[in-house]
Amino acid sequence: MTNHQINFLGWVLFIISAIGFCIASIGHFWAMFGSAFFLVACFVFMIPFFRKGR
Repeated sequence: MTNHQINFLGWVLFIISAIGFCIASIGHFWAMFGSAFFLVACFVFMIPFFRKGR
C-alpha cells in the first residue's frame, strides 16, 4: 500500500468512528455537537484526496 492509500484508509476509519459516536450520542446535545463537529472535520481533511490538481 502506498502512503496515500494508507492515509485515505485512516480517514475513512475516522469517519466510520465519528458516525458511530454520533449514533451513540443521540439524545445528548453536547456529545452530539462534538461528534458532528468531528465528523465534519474528518470530511474537511479528506478534501485533498478528491481535488483534481495536485
